Amino acid sequence: MSHPDVIIVGGGIGGLGAAFSLTRQGRSVRLLERAPAFGEIGAGLQLAPNCTRILDDYGLLAEAERLGVVPDAMVMRDAVGGDELTRLDLRDLEKRYGYPYLVIHRSDLHGLLLRACERAGVELITDAEVISYENADDGARVTLASGDRHEAGVVVAADGLNSLARKLLVDDEPVSSAYVAYRGTVPAELPRAQSVDLGEVVVHVGPACHFVHYGLRGGELVNQVAVFESPKAPAGQEGWGTPDELDAAFAGTCDFVRDGLPFLWRDKWWRMFDRERIKNWVHGRIALLGDSAHPPLQYIAQGAIMAIEDGWVLGEHVARNRAADGTVDWAAAFAAYESVRPEHCRRVVNTSRTWGELWHLGGVAREQRNALLRARDTYDYSFVDWLYGPTALTPDQEPPMFTPIPLASADAEAPATAVEGGAA
Repeated sequence: MSHPDVIIVGGGIGGLGAAFSLTRQGRSVRLLERAPAFGEIGAGLQLAPNCTRILDDYGLLAEAERLGVVPDAMVMRDAVGGDELTRLDLRDLEKRYGYPYLVIHRSDLHGLLLRACERAGVELITDAEVISYENADDGARVTLASGDRHEAGVVVAADGLNSLARKLLVDDEPVSSAYVAYRGTVPAELPRAQSVDLGEVVVHVGPACHFVHYGLRGGELVNQVAVFESPKAPAGQEGWGTPDELDAAFAGTCDFVRDGLPFLWRDKWWRMFDRERIKNWVHGRIALLGDSAHPPLQYIAQGAIMAIEDGWVLGEHVARNRAADGTVDWAAAFAAYESVRPEHCRRVVNTSRTWGELWHLGGVAREQRNALLRARDTYDYSFVDWLYGPTALTPDQEPPMFTPIPLASADAEAPATAVEGGAA
C-alpha cells in the first residue's frame, strides 16, 4: 500500500473537516475510521459565524443552509418562571460578522463533510481501529487492531474524547462534570413542535438544569436537549443519569419545559466530560485535533466548531509552508498550528465551564444573574466578539477576551420588566 502525505485517525466531524482542508492544499489524505461505516450519533448542532465563515471558504455553506435552519434569534429564559431574560438578534449578528448563525442536524453536517471528502478524493477506510501511534524516520505510522500498519508523512489524531494519541503527550483522563444530557427530536406535525417558534434557538436556564430547543431540517424537526446535574455522580454511585433523575431534576421547572420531557429519548443519555487544557498538541510528526486535544462542555456550542477550525488552520499553515516544488515543511506547519490553537481552545474550554456554572445557579445568585441578563442590550456583542470573529491564524490575531461582570454588581430586586437583551 502506498504512503499518503497525511493519515487522519477518526471519521467524525473534526477528522472529515481536516481531511477536506488538507486535500484542498494538494495533500493526499487517508482517513481511518474504526466503525464499520461512517455515521454520527446525536441530534442538533449550532454553528456560529466563526464556523459558517469556514464552510463558506470550503464552498459548503449553501448546502449547509439548505440542510439546516437559519434562525432569527437566540433567546434565554428562566426555566422556573419561563420569562425571557435576554436575546441575541441573529439576523443583526450576521450583519456584524458577515456570516449566519446556523442550526443543523449533526448527521447532516457529517454527511455534508463526508460527501465533500469523497469528491475531493480522500481515501476513506472503515473497520480500521488504531491501537498505537509512533514516529518513524521520515514520518509517522499507526498500527491497527488487525495488525496492519499505515505510514504517512504525518498523522493527525482526531480520535475523540478518549484519545489514544493524547497519551503520547500527557497522562490524564476525562473530567466528569456530573451533568447528563438527554436528547430527542420532535416531528413538525406533532402539537409539541407546533408550540415552538422555529425562528428561535431557546435555552431555559434553571437551578442545576437547563433545556434547549430549536428547529432542524428546514423546520421538519424540533431538536430538544435537557441537561441536569446527577445527584448520584458526585457521590460516586454507579448508574448515574437515569430517567428518574431526569424527571426529578426538572420537577420545579415551568410547564413548557416539563411538557417537553416525554419527547426525549429516554433509553440513552450522554454523561458530560471535558479534559484539562494542554499546551502541547504535537509529538514529532503526530498532531492532535478536535476533542483529542480540547474536549469542551457544550455550553457555548463550540465543540464541533473548534474541530472544524483546527482543520482549517492546519490547512492554511500547510499552504504557508509549502515550497515551490509542492513539498511541505511539516515541522513549521505543525509549529504554527500549535502556536495559536491551544490558547484559543483553552479560552473556549474555560469559558464553557464558567458559562455552565452561570446557567445552573440557584438562590440569590440566580436572581442576580437574571437581573444582569435582563439589563443587557440586545445589540451588545462584547461577550461574543472574541468568539464569532475570524479564526486566528497567528497568536497576534487572537482578539482580547470580554470583561466579566461580577454577579454582586446586580440588583437582585430588579423587576421582571427590566430591559431584556441577548445571550451569548
